[in-house]
Formats: sequence, structure tokens, C-alpha cells
Amino acid sequence: MDKIQLEGVKLYAYHGCMEEESRIGSEYEVELMIWADLKKSARTDHLKDTVDYVLLNRVVAEEMAIRAKLLEVVAQRIITRVFKDEPRVKKAQVKVTKMSPPINGDVERVSVLLKEKRKKSS
Repeated sequence: MDKIQLEGVKLYAYHGCMEEESRIGSEYEVELMIWADLKKSARTDHLKDTVDYVLLNRVVAEEMAIRAKLLEVVAQRIITRVFKDEPRVKKAQVKVTKMSPPINGDVERVSVLLKEKRKKSS
């Protein structure tokens, strides 16, 4: 199976358990990997035959714009939406990273990584 990777998607969002995070926000970075059959598009050179990474980027941006307390929730929403919007995707992995998290200690970033296979339809 073939893979498309979106790397270093930088966004500003308002996720977190603390009330201040909902007002101040912080910087995030998202990486999205999807697995799909890309052989046809490799032959035809037609956008309609592949998974459009512009669509993938839009999904990431739109789901990151919806506030959540936990990064796990945001990551799951991204995966769920990718499966909904692009039926060719067989597996997805997303990593959501909060830069400079407001926790006690010198922590540069914290990340959540979720991976999921498309459920087979009955």
C-alpha cells in the first residue's frame, strides 16, 4: 500500500483543559499520513485518481479549529473525517503536537499519535 504524508502543518488553535488555553491559544504542528492505492494516479497523472493532499490539509485545519480539551479528541476527529471525506484511504495516522505546553517543567512539546485502519463495511 502506498502512502501520502503531510508534514509540519503549523496552526494556531485553542485546545486544552485550562480555561486560559481557550482564550490565549497556542501553536500546534500536525503530521498526517494516509495509506491508499496510488498506482492508478502514478500512471495517469490525474488528480481525480489520487488522494488530494489539499483536501487532507483542509480537513486538518477545519478540525483543529474546533476546540477540544484533549489532543486525543482532535486527532480522532481528523482520522474520522479523512475516512468520511476520502473513501480511497485505507489507513490513517495523525500526530498532533502542542508546542510549549503549559505544564510544570521545561517541555518543548507534547504529542498524541493515533493510527487507525478503515473498518470494513458489511
